[in-house]
Amino acid sequence: MPHLRPDGEEQGWDSDNEYLLRDLVREHSSRLQRFIIKHIGNTTEAEDLAQQAFVEAARSLRSFRGESQLSSWLYGIALNLVRNHLSRAPERRHDFVSDSVLQDQASTDLSPDRVLEQNQTMALLQESLDELPENMRDILLMVGLDDISYEEAAALLTVPIGTVRSRLSRARSALREKMAQKGLRLDD
Repeated sequence: MPHLRPDGEEQGWDSDNEYLLRDLVREHSSRLQRFIIKHIGNTTEAEDLAQQAFVEAARSLRSFRGESQLSSWLYGIALNLVRNHLSRAPERRHDFVSDSVLQDQASTDLSPDRVLEQNQTMALLQESLDELPENMRDILLMVGLDDISYEEAAALLTVPIGTVRSRLSRARSALREKMAQKGLRLDD
């Protein structure tokens, strides 16, 4: 707290107060900014208000009565600044835009109908894969899903590359046939 001069007047800012303020800034700067951002939603303005809160705290440190923690007092100052900030311009709380902005924003989400269709296709594909003989299923998954080259597949299966190619061709044909039996045609 400020020291009294012999004539009873308070002295100016002393080094203890400077260290106290530095500690406050170091300990509470990030949290105070997040606290303010939650109330106003604007990062730049929150930084400004947080700085202003620290300045107000420094100016008013002499009036701190110690009835609460110093951090609670600081957050009270910040909250008052937020209230003042929002009361001066309520539109600052949110960015208001017209509906016309949405016309330029294409949705990347699939429509519910398309999601259902895709899920049904995947279920039929999995069912058809499960019905294939194991050697056909393995080669399809290796080359098609795991993106393994013909050479790597041949080495893993210990068969010639020609065998990998013929098994893959037969497996693709068998999968197309099984999918067609279930009412789904795969593109060639």
